[in-house]
Amino acid sequence: MSDLISDGKTRVAFARTIANLTAPTVAECKAAADYTARITPDGLKIDPSTADVDTGSLASKVDTKTVGRVSYDTELTFKRGSTPLEDAPYTTLKYGVEGVLLVRRGIDYEVDWAAGQDVETYPIICGERQNVPPTPNEVMKFVSPIKVTDAAVTDAVVAA
Repeated sequence: MSDLISDGKTRVAFARTIANLTAPTVAECKAAADYTARITPDGLKIDPSTADVDTGSLASKVDTKTVGRVSYDTELTFKRGSTPLEDAPYTTLKYGVEGVLLVRRGIDYEVDWAAGQDVETYPIICGERQNVPPTPNEVMKFVSPIKVTDAAVTDAVVAA
């Protein structure tokens, strides 16, 4: 048995719209803006949490719970670019911009989108971008805080 290393095996793209979040098409995925190379190595943060729902009653002798709402603490940290194309995340992901974040994991970045690949789809709206304070010997960076606006599909499959 061997471990799956994450280096170079994640792709992140931003689409303005996806018709079916459970089955984005290859064409939709390819048309999405691929921001992977602009995201810092530790810059993909999608942290889900599930709320507890108390299911106990006055007759209960044990605290019981079930799953409640899912929420996401989500942000992307980007490197700024010296050309308009390289700086597209900064000029695109502004406050109030809506779209769909596509995340593919476990497949080499260089492998093109294809039918049958697992993908996560997150309908989002961008918060106010945050410029990271300058630091010696580092690239200029910014953080895009992202709000998930509807049910995410964390087990979507790319369709033909």
